[in-house]
Amino acid sequence: MFLKYGCSSALIGIIIAIYFLPSPIDPEPFIFERPPPALVGPLLVNTKLSRGQRLFEGLLKGPESFTADETGNLYTGTVDGKLWRIKDGQASIITQMGQNLSECGSMDFEPSCGRPHGIRMDQDGYLIVADSYFGLYKVHPQTGEKSLILSNQKGVDGIPFKFLNGLELTRNGTIYFTDSSSKWGRRHHRYEVIETNHLGRLLEYNPVTKTARTLLDGLYMANGIVLSPQEDYILIAETSICRILRYWLTGDKAGIKEVFMDNMPGYPDNIRISNTGTYRVGITTTRFPGFFTPFLDAIGPYPALKRFIAKVIPLSAFGALLRKHGLFLEVSDRGEILESFHDPDGSVTWAISDVYEHNGKLYLGNTDLPFLAVIH
Repeated sequence: MFLKYGCSSALIGIIIAIYFLPSPIDPEPFIFERPPPALVGPLLVNTKLSRGQRLFEGLLKGPESFTADETGNLYTGTVDGKLWRIKDGQASIITQMGQNLSECGSMDFEPSCGRPHGIRMDQDGYLIVADSYFGLYKVHPQTGEKSLILSNQKGVDGIPFKFLNGLELTRNGTIYFTDSSSKWGRRHHRYEVIETNHLGRLLEYNPVTKTARTLLDGLYMANGIVLSPQEDYILIAETSICRILRYWLTGDKAGIKEVFMDNMPGYPDNIRISNTGTYRVGITTTRFPGFFTPFLDAIGPYPALKRFIAKVIPLSAFGALLRKHGLFLEVSDRGEILESFHDPDGSVTWAISDVYEHNGKLYLGNTDLPFLAVIH
C-alpha cells in the first residue's frame, strides 16, 4: 500500500517538475481546417518509385538539391558541408563550405562545417549556393573558389538569416531565396515545424546593384521555390503547414500573394519545373488519412501540449515518428495534382526533398539519408 502511494506521489512529482521546466519552444496554435485528402484518383498509392535505384550509398548523405551545367555535370550539396560534382558515374568534392572537420556530417557540427541547401548554375557558369549557416555564395565549379555574396550575419533589412534554404535564379541573374526562420537554424528545424511560428521570408538579391530586399515575410517555414516558365510568378513552399503560395512578380497582380495549393498530403520541400511545364514537389514527410489523426494535425491547436512534447522528446527522437513513405507530386500550373509517385515502404527512398530532371532521369534528393536515389 505504501509502495503504491509512494509510486503515485513520485509520478505526480515528476509530472509537476516537467510542467515547470522551461520549454525550448514558444509555439503558436495552428488548425488544419480540413483532414488530409483521400488517397484516391491521382493520389492513389502506387509503386512507381520502387523501380528506382540508390547511388553513392555511404558517400553522399543528404543530397538536398541539384543543378547541372551545359556539359551534363550534376552538382549537389550534402549534410557534411560539401559540394559535389557527379560526372560519368563518379562523385568528386568541389569544396567544403565551412571547416573540414572529421565530425562533419554530425548535426552538432553543422554550424562549423556548413550545410549547402539550394544550388543553381548562373549564366556565367558559376554555382550559386545557399548555405544554411553561412549565407549566399558564388562558387567556381572547377576550382571550388568561394565568393560570399551575402552573409547570414548581415541578413536583410536588419534581420540576420538563421536558415537559408530555397534558391532560384532568373534569366537576368536576379537571385530569389528563402530564409526558413529568423529564430531557428537548420539543425533545430523540427522545433520550427512544431512551433508554426511564421517567421520565414522570401528575399531577392539584385546582382547589378548588389542589394537585397524582403519580398514576403510572415511565412510558415519558407522552403523550396521555383519560378514560372515566364518568370511572372514564383511558388513558395510553406513546409510546416502543408501549403504552397504563389507570389506574382510582374503584371497586373505584381506584389500579390495567393494560395496555390493547400491541405497537401504531406510537407512540401523543393519545387522544380519539369520539361513539360508541370511542377514536381518533393514531399519530405507524408500526411495521410487514417485511423489516427496525423501527429502534427493533432497537436497543432494546443501550444501547451507542444511545449510539453518539446520538453520530454529529444530532437533526435522525432525521426522515429515519421513514416518512411517516399512521395512526390506532379502538379499543374493551377495547383491541381496530376499524378503522384510513391515508394510505400521506402525500399528505394523517402523524405524526398527535390525532384530534378536531368538527361532523361529523375534525381530524388533527400534531407539526410546516406544515398542518392535515381529513377530511369
